[in-house]
Amino acid sequence: MEAARRALPSDLPQCARLLEDARDRVVELRGGPDLLAACTLPPPPEPVDEQWLADRWTGPHGVLLVGTIDGIVVGIGAGRVTARGEARVGTIDCCYVEPGARGVGVGSSLAESLVRRFVAEGCAAVDAIALPGDRGVKQLFESQGLSARLLVLHRRLP
Repeated sequence: MEAARRALPSDLPQCARLLEDARDRVVELRGGPDLLAACTLPPPPEPVDEQWLADRWTGPHGVLLVGTIDGIVVGIGAGRVTARGEARVGTIDCCYVEPGARGVGVGSSLAESLVRRFVAEGCAAVDAIALPGDRGVKQLFESQGLSARLLVLHRRLP
């Protein structure tokens, strides 16, 4: 049975590994390196530091979840609450499931749990990023009621 729950301190090594896996996948996608730079993740193949992970998403405005199948951690969901003007906005920073555990609802459980947490925190909205061509992520977020509202076009200059 799939589920999502708050990450425990004992989950941090697995969360760091899953975040590294997500980073290694994203870096190969169009726009991926820019997304990783915005998250200030260490570039591959450097390991993700567990303390950085804990500081980023387990503080008062962060949320770090794990997705499980029969109690085994196979996914990570991370987000944070920020102020935008007078409104609070939840941002989904990461929603990643190991390839062999996809298609059974773990990603949906993580996304739903993140959105519920943002509602409980009094957020007026939720934002998430899907890279160009990453149809799976886009469909996951759309299944949670999110819709594209902004496209960022980019050109590197000499």
